[in-house]
Amino acid sequence: MSEIFTMGEPMVVFIAEKPGTFSGVENYSRGLAGAELNFSIGVTRLGHTASYFTKLGKDPYGAYIHEFIEKEKIDGEKVLFTEEYLTGSYLKTKVLEGDPAVYYFRKNSAASHICPKDIEAQDLSGVKMVHITGITPALSEDCRRSCMTLAKRAHEIGAMVSFDPNIREKLWKSREEMVQTLNDIAFHSDVVLPGIKEGRILAGTDVPEEIADFYLEHGSKTVIVKLGETGAYYKTKDGAQGTVPGYKPEKIVDTVGAGDAFAAGVVTGLLENLPLDEAVARGNAMGAIIISSKGDNDNLPDRETLFAFQEKQKR
Repeated sequence: MSEIFTMGEPMVVFIAEKPGTFSGVENYSRGLAGAELNFSIGVTRLGHTASYFTKLGKDPYGAYIHEFIEKEKIDGEKVLFTEEYLTGSYLKTKVLEGDPAVYYFRKNSAASHICPKDIEAQDLSGVKMVHITGITPALSEDCRRSCMTLAKRAHEIGAMVSFDPNIREKLWKSREEMVQTLNDIAFHSDVVLPGIKEGRILAGTDVPEEIADFYLEHGSKTVIVKLGETGAYYKTKDGAQGTVPGYKPEKIVDTVGAGDAFAAGVVTGLLENLPLDEAVARGNAMGAIIISSKGDNDNLPDRETLFAFQEKQKR
């Protein structure tokens, strides 16, 4: 059985080949995305096993995604197909600086119909870490309840829960609903991975230690605050804390997917019983590597590439 279990919505993404509006850009490259899928690719390339649960439409997008999941050696046996709903997709612009614009085509998608019964039916035997992101609960009320069901089941079997808030505000009806839901999941998670901007929204502060204290006081055990190029700050319920410096990327092409790569680095480090600062350093390195490519996951490294990147920056 897999060490890691996650669920979410994978999507086909079409990435503009040059800057401009949709009417002005003729060529797009095809790729795959979805926070939990990016995360799963990251952990399997680092030599760990992952099971990925989702619902896909019986359509060309769904077939393409499932084939890709199996190619990446992710356990795709838990994927369900439906003829009733379609697989989601989105367009992503190309920009010369800053983050690209994203346009979703995912409303009422197959994955938005994941429900608690689906999670109750999953065999989690042997799972050591369950990873949840804040995107999945934004898809529907059923998805929201499914995330809480998954966190509860994880703790029942003695597995840890890691949570990346991964805010996508346009998917929520209101900021109030978003904050309440994401914090509720975070309070039921062992490891919380907010970004500094997410901390400002969810915890009401952009001070890393205050963000960490907010979640630690509500039940989380470890909080790792992503600080961008500066690195990351961590604090545990036992009071251990520190800042781990970031790595310098070879170039910055697209920052989308950096948080997913970071999570993959941290989680695999924790499963390998690395000291927390080393696990965070691995997360920083993974994030620095992925932002040098235009895709969300195509440049995720294997262990040899990751270690070589870290070693090179020590010199």
